[in-house]
Amino acid sequence: MSVRIERNGAVTTVIHSRYEARNAMDPDSADALVAAFERFDSDPDSSVAVLWGEGGAFCAGWDLKYASALKGSAKPLRELDFPADGSKPPRGALGPTRLDLSKPVIAAVAGPAVAGGFELALWCDIRVMEQSAYFGVYCRRWGVPLLDGGTVRLPRLVGQGRALEIIMTGRKVPSDECLRIGACEQVVADGTSRQAAEALAHEIARFPQECVRADRRAVYRQHGLPVAHALRNEWANSIDIVATEGLAGARRFSSGKGRHGDYDDIESA
Repeated sequence: MSVRIERNGAVTTVIHSRYEARNAMDPDSADALVAAFERFDSDPDSSVAVLWGEGGAFCAGWDLKYASALKGSAKPLRELDFPADGSKPPRGALGPTRLDLSKPVIAAVAGPAVAGGFELALWCDIRVMEQSAYFGVYCRRWGVPLLDGGTVRLPRLVGQGRALEIIMTGRKVPSDECLRIGACEQVVADGTSRQAAEALAHEIARFPQECVRADRRAVYRQHGLPVAHALRNEWANSIDIVATEGLAGARRFSSGKGRHGDYDDIESA
C-alpha cells in the first residue's frame, strides 16, 4: 500500500510511501489519500492529522511518468473537471486538495515539496519544514500548470506579488525563506519533521475541539468578505460554542485552573 494510517491517541498520521518515486503522486495514491483523510474527518476519536512523506521526500508532485502516458489524449484529466451543476467535485490530481475537512491537518515536510507536492502542502493548515526541505513550482519547466490550489492558496499566505514571483520563476524556495515569508510556520532539524508535527498536533488536540474547529472554520470562511460581513459570520459560526464548551471552561477557570496563562492543567475535572 502506498498510503497507510497510524494512530496515537487523538492524532492520526497519514503516511504517503512511494519513496522510490520521491512520493510523486499517481492515481492510486491520490485515491488512497482521499480515503484516508475522509476516514480521519469522520472519526470521532481523531482530532488532528499529520501528513508525512516517508523516505525523506514530502512529495515530488504529479508523477510525470504517469503523465507521459497521457500524451496524445484529447482531454487528459478531464474526468477531474468540476461539475457544471455545482455538485461535489471529484478529487484533485494530487488527491485530497479539494477536500474541505472539518479538522486541522499539519504537513510534515522533509526534502522536496515541489510542483503538485507544493500544492499538497499548501492544502494543509500548518506546515512544519525540515531545514533542508524546500518548496518550488518545478513543473514550470515542463509546461504543467498548477491545478491543485497553488494559485489560490499561495497568494493568501504570502501575498500576490511574492506568490507570482515564486510561481512564474519556478525557483527553489528553501525552508528559511518559507518561514520568513509565511509559507511555513516552523523549521526544525532534519529528520524531525514528523516528530515535531505530531507534537504540535497533540498540543492542538488537548483543547476543546468544537471551539478549535469553529475558530478554524471562521478563519477560512472570512476570505474575501468585507469586515462587517466577516464579523457577522464569525459570530454566527461560533456563538453556540459558548454554551457547549465555553461555559464549562469558564467554570474550570473559576475553580483555579489555567491561571496566569498556565496551559499545564486545563483538562476537565
